[in-house]
Formats: sequence, C-alpha cells, structure tokens
Amino acid sequence: MTLLRDEGLTVEELAVWRMLQRAQVRITRHLEAELLVAHDLPLASYEVLMQLAEAPERRLRMNDLADRVLLSRSGLTRLIDRLQRDGLVTRQACPDDARGLFAVLTEAGADRLTEATPVYLRGIRTHFLDMLDAGEMGQVRAMLARLVGLTAAP
Repeated sequence: MTLLRDEGLTVEELAVWRMLQRAQVRITRHLEAELLVAHDLPLASYEVLMQLAEAPERRLRMNDLADRVLLSRSGLTRLIDRLQRDGLVTRQACPDDARGLFAVLTEAGADRLTEATPVYLRGIRTHFLDMLDAGEMGQVRAMLARLVGLTAAP
C-alpha cells in the first residue's frame, strides 16, 4: 500500500501497532465490565479511588490526579463530581493555592475500593498476566518501560 510506504511504515509495523491498541482496549473492556457487574464501578472511577488511596493523606491535587489517571482536567472534574455525589470522594481547598483543589478519598470510597479490588486484580491476572510466561513477562515489562520512557532504548 502506497500510504504505508509514504509514511515509512511496513504492513507488519502497522499490524503490531494495531495489535497493541486492540490488546489494551480488550483488557480494559473486560476489567470495566467485571467492575460494573460486581460493584457498579467504572474502571476510571476505580483508578481514581486507587490513586487517592495510595497518596499521602489519601488526597491529591486535581491536576496531579488527572495526570495519574490519564484524563483531561475537565474529564476528571466530571468524574470527581459523580464520585462526590456517591460519597466516595470530597474536595478540599489547597491552603497554599486559593484556586487549587484536592480530591480526597472518603471512608465510603476506601470501603468501595476494598470491595472492588479483588475483582480488579483477578481481571488483571485472567486477561493479561496468565497470558504470559515468566520470560515473556520480563520482555513485556522491558518493552513497556522503554515505551513509557522509564529506561533508555538499547
């Protein structure tokens, strides 16, 4: 195909890219479905609750949280609105920045996260980790680390 050659991609390179996208979407859809069925909790909401649970004082600035969960600022604001309505998070003003806000995990949010975590972890095991043997796990880890910039390319 001329388009692929013109842009410097081979058919195989494009196929690998598409497989990576499909794998990520497939695994994410399975995790989302399992969390929704078992706990009525979308995957993005689970990720927010988990990030807050792991943060000091169970709170993060909204900008930092958006970066960690890979959402736009406006997307995170809408999600936090829903989580706040459900009593799973609250917002707190930042004492050193009048315009800044923290998202804070509530006890109800921590409880919901604790309930949902076994489903999340089982889903990761079933839909991803069980597909890899020990050698492949190391290879995938190294490749993904390179792709996200955690290590230099060889």
